[in-house]
Order: sequence, then C-alpha cells, then structure tokens
Amino acid sequence: MKPSIVLYKSIPAALRERLEQHFTVHAFDGLGPEHGDALKQALQQAEGIIGASETIDDAFLQQAPKLRAASTISVGYDNFDVDALNARNVVLMHTPTVLTETVADTIMTLVLATARRVVELAERVKAGKWQGSIGPDWFGVDVHHKTLGVIGMGRIGLALAQRAHFGFGMPILYNARRPHDEAEKRFGARHCDLDTLLAEADFVCITLPLTEQTFHLIGRDQLAKMKKSGILINAGRGPVVDEAALIEALQNGTIHAAGLDVFEQEPLPVSSPLLTLSNVVAVPHIGSATHETRYGMAECAVDNLIAALTGTVKENCVNPQVLQK
Repeated sequence: MKPSIVLYKSIPAALRERLEQHFTVHAFDGLGPEHGDALKQALQQAEGIIGASETIDDAFLQQAPKLRAASTISVGYDNFDVDALNARNVVLMHTPTVLTETVADTIMTLVLATARRVVELAERVKAGKWQGSIGPDWFGVDVHHKTLGVIGMGRIGLALAQRAHFGFGMPILYNARRPHDEAEKRFGARHCDLDTLLAEADFVCITLPLTEQTFHLIGRDQLAKMKKSGILINAGRGPVVDEAALIEALQNGTIHAAGLDVFEQEPLPVSSPLLTLSNVVAVPHIGSATHETRYGMAECAVDNLIAALTGTVKENCVNPQVLQK
C-alpha cells in the first residue's frame, strides 16, 4: 500500500503524476478550515506533506500523527516550527539551489529600476506627461561603478555580486557571519561590519532569511547610517526591515529610495504608505516567479519528498539530525 500524502499547493500535472507513482495523493488548495473533515481525515493518515506558504506549527502537527516528512516548495522555511518538527522526528526538506540565479536577477532588476526610476517614469509616459525634452526632474542616478553592499553572502548574495562586479563594475562590500573566500577572490569583495557597509554602500541589498537574529535588523538607527543618496533593496524577508522606520526614512529623505520584493505583511495592504511614495519600487514577492524556476522548485520539492519517505535523502534537508534517529 502506498504511503498517503497531502499536497496543499497546485503543481504541474507531470509532477502530480510523479507523486502519484509513489504515494496516495490527497490534494487541497491550501490548509484552511474551509476544507473541513476531508482535510482532517487526510492529515490523520498522511506520512508526508508538500506545498508552500502555510504555517506548520505544533498545533498543525497534532493533526498529523503519522507525519514523517514535510517538503516546502521554497528556499525559506520560517513558516515551519523546526523545533516542533524535530520533536516529532519529522524531516523538513526545502529547495535552496533552484532559485538562486532567478532571485539574483530580481535583485539586480530592483537596483536598476529604483536607481533609474523606471516604474515612476513609465507611468508618467503612460499618463501623457512626456511633452518635450526631459529635465532634471526626470533624471535617475547611475548604477555602474557604484558600491554594492550585500547583507548575507549566501548563494543568492554570491550570484548578485557576480552580476554587479562583472556586469556593472561595482565594488562589493558584504556583511556575513564569516568571510567568504570565493566572493573575495572572484569579485574582490570586502568583508565588513554592518555599520561600515551601511555607511559606504550606495545600494544596500538584503538577502537574509528571517530568524530571531535578523528580525528588524534594519531599523531607524541603521537607516540613519546609510548615505542620504543610498538605496535599500530588500529581497530577503520583509520583517528583516522595520517597515515603519523605512517609511519614515523615505518620507524624510533619510535615504534616497527603496526597491522592495518582500514586506512585513503580504500581500501589502492597500493602505500602506509605501504605495504613495514615488521613491519606492514595490513588487509582489516575485523573486523566483518565472515559469522555469517555479517548475524547477516544484520538481525539486517532489523529488525531496520522495527521497525523504524512501530513506534516500542526500541534500536539501533542513534538519538532518532527524535522519540519524
């Protein structure tokens, strides 16, 4: 008899078929209460779950007493209570490598769009405001040869540094828990403390995950240390930045502009002051949102769940200590 799993996010048909070759699949659109007894009964028998963007905590795990593995279609896993998973010997799998290049593309897009005011000026053109030769009121700022600061030199930070260094001749500063030899050898990147990076970088790019240590890492005091001409780019997790402090800094001219792919509350409320600021480029968490990458992430997550439930895990495990028990 095939193990039973709960699929709680739509995936391509070919990948659904791959799951069905190995498991009895119970599919739902999310894990909300609207699914009622059908979801409760499926969770009672589920040995695996696969999906994204739902909170998996101890209360949820109590509904799934047979659960052995969880596979998230994402690199981030801050919506999972890893301690609760560990306590129940549940393996957590994620997709850390598939989206690296695509997210780095997105960050570079935000750098360029924010510096050159692409969204704002495109809207002016659409509104019929381009009536002659443009003046300084329409000018942006250069990107090439400006200093790029990367907060968090992981896979994405490294891919971003490559684009900035080789594509735009940008000096690279980075802040990380330890020096990154590859970044320093390939790009001449300089490891520095956070205050130094904030003070010297023209573009401050956040690629960090959300943890207790990174929550509101960038607040009022940190924003005040940036250049007045500095631009903040956040494509890590929204709560790494104190959004209220950022809004204040943008309104007061403490920093020049911000390019944001992530927010403290998602979707971003229509009442957010960020939506009224011309010096903000805000996009709807599109970091990995290309057809190719989203397929690759789902494919990786499917393979991860198969490996976890067949005892063949070799990579992509968040809590490998569970495998030793």
